[in-house]
Amino acid sequence: MRPDGIDPVARSRSRRRALQAIYAWQMSGAGIEQVITQFRHEQDMEIADLAYFEDLVRGVDAHVDELDAALVPHLDRPVAQVDPIERAAMRLAAYELKFRPDVPYRVILNEAVEVTKRFGADHGHTYVNGVLDKLAQDLRVIERQGGV
Repeated sequence: MRPDGIDPVARSRSRRRALQAIYAWQMSGAGIEQVITQFRHEQDMEIADLAYFEDLVRGVDAHVDELDAALVPHLDRPVAQVDPIERAAMRLAAYELKFRPDVPYRVILNEAVEVTKRFGADHGHTYVNGVLDKLAQDLRVIERQGGV
């Protein structure tokens, strides 16, 4: 636990659960609240930061069009044609890059790569890393230049 009360391990677990929830939401077409409720009952959420998990999942749902629009210039195909795990990881990271300035961009990119390695295709993490690195250049200019 850090001095600011944030548990990085619990946050990391929250991102993994959020990736799975976003993937389920993308694939099922179910409402986001239904997906969150399902995850609360089926996943071991005691070891994760539940509030952070819910912020991530609801944030992606609320801003999906804006997040996709930010990702499009860096993709080599339409968003709908991106592998569902990679798409979920990129949407999740795009949300954090855009709406969670309290989280360093390097943490966001590293976590996105790690969850994609764990759940995605063999080399999907390299694609995710390349796209998100370019997105971070757009959204975190000052931080990337060392200003924050």
